[in-house]
Amino acid sequence: MIKLGNEAEIVIAHKLMKEAFEEYRYLEVPSSAINEPLDTLRDSFRNGLEKFIVCYMDGNPFGSLRFNTKGQTLYFSRVSVPPYARGRGIAKSMLSWLEDYAEKEGIHKLLCKVRSSLTHNVRLYQSIGYTVTKEEIVTNSNNFSVNIVVMEKLLKQ
Repeated sequence: MIKLGNEAEIVIAHKLMKEAFEEYRYLEVPSSAINEPLDTLRDSFRNGLEKFIVCYMDGNPFGSLRFNTKGQTLYFSRVSVPPYARGRGIAKSMLSWLEDYAEKEGIHKLLCKVRSSLTHNVRLYQSIGYTVTKEEIVTNSNNFSVNIVVMEKLLKQ
């Protein structure tokens, strides 16, 4: 079951993110998700700046992602499936849920940013119809420069 997260589930989404992004701690430029405080997600949720979803299987949480909308674009980030839950199609299921949500909201473009060096993540998104539309260098919240690709998927109108 995949559902929009509520305030009580913020702790769950944050825990899943920390578990999923832990493997990126030892990259040349560690992921800023590793040190992201719980209050960041709580504040953005309470202020209406961001929503999140949680994926449950047999009553247990196994995945989450965050998103916001601006006009006709839905931007998602922090797709989080911990190592012990991978290989079950959870990320793809959450992204499919997100596409359905976007269509119901009248949104026709989904967008995400992915580190260029994480080719397995880029391939995951390409396998479900996302295309690289831009390459950028961004500064993460730890003040490190990171090479990323912007990926987009246009939904049927």
